[in-house]
Amino acid sequence: MHRWSKLFVPTLREAPADAEVASHKFLLRAGYIRQLGAGLYSYLFLGQRSLNKITGIVREEMDKIGQEFFLPALLPKEPWEESGRWTGMGANMFRLKDRKGAELCLGMTHEEIMTTIARSELRSYKQLPQIWYQIQTKFRDEPRPKGGLLRVRQFIMKDSYSFDLNKEGLDKSFDLHDAVYRTIFKRCGLKFVAVEADSGAMGGSQSQEFMVYTDAGEDLIASCPVCGYAANLEKATSRLNLVAEMEPTGDGTPELVLTPGCAAISDVAAFFKISPASDIKCVAYMVLKRGTPGKDGAVKDTWHGVASFLRGDHQVNETKLLGAVGGAELRTMQAEELQQYFKGPAGYLGPVGLTHGDKPLGDGLTVVVDQSLDGRKNLVCGANQQDYHLRNVVPGRDFTWTVLADIRSVNEGETCPKDNCSGKLVVGKAVEVGHIFKLGYKYTESMGAHVLDPNGKEVKPIMGSYGIGIERILTAAIEQSNDANGFYLPASIAPFAVVVTVTNVSDTVLREAGERLASELEAAGLDVLLDDRDERAGVKFKDADLVGIPYRINVGKKTTGGQVELVTRATASSADIAIEDVVAQVKQRVLEEKLLGESS
Repeated sequence: MHRWSKLFVPTLREAPADAEVASHKFLLRAGYIRQLGAGLYSYLFLGQRSLNKITGIVREEMDKIGQEFFLPALLPKEPWEESGRWTGMGANMFRLKDRKGAELCLGMTHEEIMTTIARSELRSYKQLPQIWYQIQTKFRDEPRPKGGLLRVRQFIMKDSYSFDLNKEGLDKSFDLHDAVYRTIFKRCGLKFVAVEADSGAMGGSQSQEFMVYTDAGEDLIASCPVCGYAANLEKATSRLNLVAEMEPTGDGTPELVLTPGCAAISDVAAFFKISPASDIKCVAYMVLKRGTPGKDGAVKDTWHGVASFLRGDHQVNETKLLGAVGGAELRTMQAEELQQYFKGPAGYLGPVGLTHGDKPLGDGLTVVVDQSLDGRKNLVCGANQQDYHLRNVVPGRDFTWTVLADIRSVNEGETCPKDNCSGKLVVGKAVEVGHIFKLGYKYTESMGAHVLDPNGKEVKPIMGSYGIGIERILTAAIEQSNDANGFYLPASIAPFAVVVTVTNVSDTVLREAGERLASELEAAGLDVLLDDRDERAGVKFKDADLVGIPYRINVGKKTTGGQVELVTRATASSADIAIEDVVAQVKQRVLEEKLLGESS
């Protein structure tokens, strides 16, 4: 039996000033964590108990489909070089050298290491499929750690990897993980949504995130309340309403118009008396291409110019743009670079006259046009001259492009992209708790992993990668279930399911009744904490409300009459229960909570 009087639970009445989001404040105040450095946290007794429970749920469900491994966190450079990610990961990777000068890194993820095992050990299709997973500490040199455990430099992840003979097998492994993830998050009491997502540095074809809506989230999710469509804003699409095209002027060819002081979209729209949707916006970037062969044959990282064009009422989605141009990093063009590529100033940039490749204007420039401009007519754009714009511009007739792609962020209120759905998209903040990818052949091909198929032919296994953030589950649960007094976790992941609070430990009758009740609860299979501290009842009640325990039994004056008070933290409700019935009552409530979570 755990006695509060013997435990280290350093609760705080106020959160530190730098704690901004609810989960960060309450994790500190409840004594779950303490900060060691930027993005580095120590997990104290209560925090570690919750994380152990979450890990237990993850392990129990993953064991139904996979086999648990445990790989090193300190990794040699060579496998990362083989995959091309030694340079591709950039500054996010912690790198170091050993005493002999060999280069190593701290593991951010383990696709390469799992592939080295598959390459060495898998020989035949008869050994497939394989699903291998681990629960391991990961490291990321996060440039801006914040939000408590939401953005850190060291974290715990469940990462799993599937190896299949073909795409049909990968589909099955992906679906197995999808089902297991949904069960895990339900058992942890999370209200989540599965959304389409970008694969990012992992690569691959299909990608799905599991998100929990919260204002503390840094991801934006677009969802349709009618059909259930949901996607990360980095992936979301929508159907746009038709825009009335302007009538051409003159002979209908591009006409140069003096537009003094009209550098902003709103000024251009007002000058021409048009909707911003009929103006072509230019956002100019430099994109970092890693491992580019130079003229001397040396491979190095290089920056290239990218001009993105889209409707004036739309915003560039930089993740989509990076995917369209195959880059690793974007930054905004500087004035001297604008002069180099456009020979014009910011605010007056346009696509007409950019040859993107063989003439001085636009030489070496990648021109990316958003799909929403394709088929449009009689638009306005910058003329690459100070105080001048062009009108009567028709994409495809008056300018061409290197890439035509969806590079815009959807806006709230736009129409759902699903066929036969007229729902309007809603955009909200969310926290990612899990992510599953279909990697394809990215790693088995680059690292030379092969098996023999049924015909004796060498083929590459196809891979999937699947991650869950252990701490993210805890923080998301707190974000969605807190009030002014603290937070409330489901019994499945709370450090204790019930706290027995003896209101006056100096009273022998109350103290002994609390001891007996705690023993009976423990014997019934419940995680129980006995609050036997010599503190005022009000202090104990406040601490119990703060630390996330879902049920509290107050052993007070009514005990002599055969009753105790059962408090349900989530609803802030209480009821007087006969002492002989309270164990069964708590056990029943915990069971109902579990069944509700599994069936929801």
